Amino acid sequence: MTTGLVAFLDAQMQDAETQWSVGSFGAIAEFARDAGEPVVLSQDMTSLAAVTGRGGIRIALRADMRPFAFETTTKDGWNHRVALCLPEDRCAMSGRTVLTEIGADHDALRAQDRDAVLFDLGLGARQVDCCIRVADPEIAAQLRAHCGHPVFGTSAMAIVLATNPHRVFLSRLGRVEVFQPIPPPDGKSPDGPHTHVLPGLLRHRRTHAATEPIPDGLIPCAHVYPPHPAKDVMGRDRPFDRARHDAFQVILQSCGDPEILALKQQVLDAVATGADPSAIAVTDRRFARTTIRVTLRQLRAQHESVTSLDTSLSTWLAAHERPGGSIDDPHHHEAHP
Repeated sequence: MTTGLVAFLDAQMQDAETQWSVGSFGAIAEFARDAGEPVVLSQDMTSLAAVTGRGGIRIALRADMRPFAFETTTKDGWNHRVALCLPEDRCAMSGRTVLTEIGADHDALRAQDRDAVLFDLGLGARQVDCCIRVADPEIAAQLRAHCGHPVFGTSAMAIVLATNPHRVFLSRLGRVEVFQPIPPPDGKSPDGPHTHVLPGLLRHRRTHAATEPIPDGLIPCAHVYPPHPAKDVMGRDRPFDRARHDAFQVILQSCGDPEILALKQQVLDAVATGADPSAIAVTDRRFARTTIRVTLRQLRAQHESVTSLDTSLSTWLAAHERPGGSIDDPHHHEAHP
């Protein structure tokens, strides 16, 4: 692992606006914290961590970690993130498909949680074990009676939902722990650390969404979401922040897809020179259309302070935007627990 990558991860861990996740397609644990929220930050030769009263994140500093930065479209904007990947032959976790007792969580982020018992929910995800952590011996005993059986649609899941154990999602590149209560089925996920599980998506057995342009041979084992230039941590619009935008473009340059970066620059140059949208043919190449839309939406966001868009940009937007926009990014779409 390079010193530059360690420095990047350390800077993101210290930034309260950066968010993190560990998970798979259909099951994800997310970590976020407020700017004024008390936090314990730590770093050693093997990991970086942040812990609050609502949850925590630890990222393992492995030499074979491969960061991959990319951007995706949302309904009318874009998202960005860095996938922390491992080669596919080194990413696998247990793959358990039934409720299983693992034992005391000796690697828990907080000392007071290290005697509590981990149970793997048995979701069968390739690169993540989705677990709960139980400190109450009576609740642990109730769950033991259901070990060896699938958890969905059983009284074991009813016990989980009723008792609000910690959720602990584990991958080869770290863990996210969530201390907050599980919301009811018809409730909203709390701000800050939380988990989502969608059995319907898990059945696809995908390691990541099709909208993530992860290079072949790599599997995302964690994600980091640096501060967005046009949205706050709650996803609300805010004035475009050029410094945040430029900061992520630097990340893209260092660990993004060179072909996507080249296409993005072609679009920027074409719009700047007033070229017609036909100057860049939209091929069948995967993610080409997404790249063009992201680039145009970023240019549009930078023009929000003026009363009308530049004629060239307006022409390009008209040529490439679908009526009503598009929803390509699945982040924040899952459901409880």
